[in-house]
Amino acid sequence: MKREAQVLIKVPFHDIDSAGIAWHGHYAKYFELARCELLDSFGYGYREMLESGYIWPVIDLHTRYVKPVVFGQTIRVQATLIEWEHRLKIEYLISDEASGAAMTRGQTVQVAVEASTHEMLLASPDILFERLGVERT
Repeated sequence: MKREAQVLIKVPFHDIDSAGIAWHGHYAKYFELARCELLDSFGYGYREMLESGYIWPVIDLHTRYVKPVVFGQTIRVQATLIEWEHRLKIEYLISDEASGAAMTRGQTVQVAVEASTHEMLLASPDILFERLGVERT
């Protein structure tokens, strides 16, 4: 089972730093936009997570910058779910929409936390498996 989603973003002027390229901190935002699209694609976005009694904080974020992203450039941000049994692990690829050239790669890890107690779970809750339409192994 492969779950992925993508978004197109035209890099806005307010994301650019004094060197004329997207400030490195904005890449986490670009990942977030694609991640929301991915989670919504199987009906378990942040609103549904909270309604099911869980929050899923990002506990790890890695970004590998390959080429700079610039003002006005249209980028494609692809998010791919690669793990879900004990955590949500998502890989990202930012590419130039016009050429297809890879610009940035990244990865996030999120864990389920019970909203009422703030206790971290050691395995993903059943609701995630239901939304993904997969059996727990």
